[in-house]
Amino acid sequence: MPARDDLHQLIEELPEAEIARVSRVLRALLPSAEEERLYTVDTAPEDDEPYTPEDRAAVAEALRDVEEGRTVSHEEVKRSWGLS
Repeated sequence: MPARDDLHQLIEELPEAEIARVSRVLRALLPSAEEERLYTVDTAPEDDEPYTPEDRAAVAEALRDVEEGRTVSHEEVKRSWGLS
């Protein structure tokens, strides 16, 4: 299998007229963001930590907060970070 240095050298030797075509071919080989995300999810190790009483209490508290309206909207968070 060629090393990256070999590929760099081949690219340096390409005629100028072929650069755009080779660029399209190489870009087509790159995984899309969606493919990367799916690969990451598919290959992530299974969570093997026990679900503790503290975890259950934290989830119950979070659900109570949602039910009682103690939330911050996505738009509010973006504004607070200067993103909108």
